[in-house]
Amino acid sequence: MSLDKLSKDLLKMANTINNGKDAKEFLKKSGNKLKNKTLNVAKSRVKESTGNYIKSIKRGKVYDFKGALAVRAYSTAPHAHLIEYGHIKKDRTGREHGFQRGYNVFGTAQKEFEEEFYQDTEKFIDEVLMKDFK
Repeated sequence: MSLDKLSKDLLKMANTINNGKDAKEFLKKSGNKLKNKTLNVAKSRVKESTGNYIKSIKRGKVYDFKGALAVRAYSTAPHAHLIEYGHIKKDRTGREHGFQRGYNVFGTAQKEFEEEFYQDTEKFIDEVLMKDFK
C-alpha cells in the first residue's frame, strides 16, 4: 500500500465520520489560507491600479470534484484573466502597442501554499485518528 493510497483512504474515513463535517471545515480553513496567500502575492506583484482586482479574490464553497471534496480560490473580476495571463495592449483604433506580461498570481500562490497544505493535512489526519480511537 502506497502512502498516496493510505492518505486517500484516511480522507475517505474523515468524510464518513460525522457526515464529512470535519473534512468540510478543514477545507474551508485551508481555502481561507490559500485566499490570504493569493492576496499577499497579488498585493506584492500587482503595483499599478487595477480596479477592484484585489477585492475580487474570494474563496469558493467546498464542492465534490471527481469523488473528492475540493475548494478553490478565484477572482470575480471580469479582467482577472488579463492580469493573470497577460494581454496585447491596443488603443481605440486597434493598433497594437506591445504585450503586457501576466503576473501569474494564482499559480505562484498555489506553489507557495502546497507544502503548508500537506503539513496541515497531516495534522488533520492525526486529529481524526486520535478522535476516532478515543
